[in-house]
Amino acid sequence: MATGQRARSEQGLEQAIGLLLRVGVTLAALLVAAGGAVFLARHGGELPDYRVFRGEPAELRSLAGVLEGVRALRSRALIELGLLVLIATPVARVVFSLAAFARERDRLYVGVTAVVLVVLLYSLGGGVRL
Repeated sequence: MATGQRARSEQGLEQAIGLLLRVGVTLAALLVAAGGAVFLARHGGELPDYRVFRGEPAELRSLAGVLEGVRALRSRALIELGLLVLIATPVARVVFSLAAFARERDRLYVGVTAVVLVVLLYSLGGGVRL
């Protein structure tokens, strides 16, 4: 590949990754804001009881439960989905980079990016329980 072509290709890749990150963060912010607005509309006048801790409801501990809650327009589910999108954004960037490096047949960067992806997925999966 010619030097000028490679520079344009790398610039296009950087722009695409930048767009991916901007869209992911913006979407996450919109989801969290929408969930917050729904929560305030429904519960804004209530006084919180800080004496009793109530953790995350069981239905929001799985992706299927979150999506079901979003379909029902539950505020906590919208906020949870926004947080999941925010977490997924850098993972999507790594996957996108891996595909781009593979397309360019750059074995070194494919290897390094694959290791980064494995570490990310491992850490998101909970890692080793000691």
